[in-house]
Amino acid sequence: MVSTWRLVGHLQELVETGEKSHPRGPNPQGFLTYTADGRFNVFNLPRDRPKPKGLAPTDEEALALFRGLTAYAGRYSVVGSTVIHHVDISWNETWTGTDQERRFTLDGDTLTIVNGPIFSPWDGKRIIATMTWQRVRPGER
Repeated sequence: MVSTWRLVGHLQELVETGEKSHPRGPNPQGFLTYTADGRFNVFNLPRDRPKPKGLAPTDEEALALFRGLTAYAGRYSVVGSTVIHHVDISWNETWTGTDQERRFTLDGDTLTIVNGPIFSPWDGKRIIATMTWQRVRPGER
C-alpha cells in the first residue's frame, strides 16, 4: 500500500436510487500517496475543469474550480482490509479532524478503495464511491 497512486476511475452510486455516475468524468486525474511513516495525502479533480480567463479567477470561476476538487492529508492506519484516513487538513473543513474509513483491496499495482455509504461533501446525498488507483512507478509522470 505504501506508494504513490494515480486515479484511473471514480464510480459513484446514489444509495437512495442505485443510480451510478462518474462524477469526475470518464478520465479523472489525481494522486494518492501513502508513506512508510504513516502519512497520506490525496488530491483529485476532473480533467475537464474550466480554465480561468485571467490570472485571478472570478468568483464564479473560483467556485467552479473548487466544486471539482478533493484534497486532504493526514495520518492513516490500516485494520485488516480497512484504511482509516485521520484527516489533519482538508479542502472542506467538515472533513478536517475526522476519521474517514474506507474498505480496500490491493491486487498487484491496482488499489481499489470503496467508501460509504457516506454523505457526499458536494451535495449531501448518501453515496458509495469506488476509487480505482494504479501504482506510479519511479520516474513516471
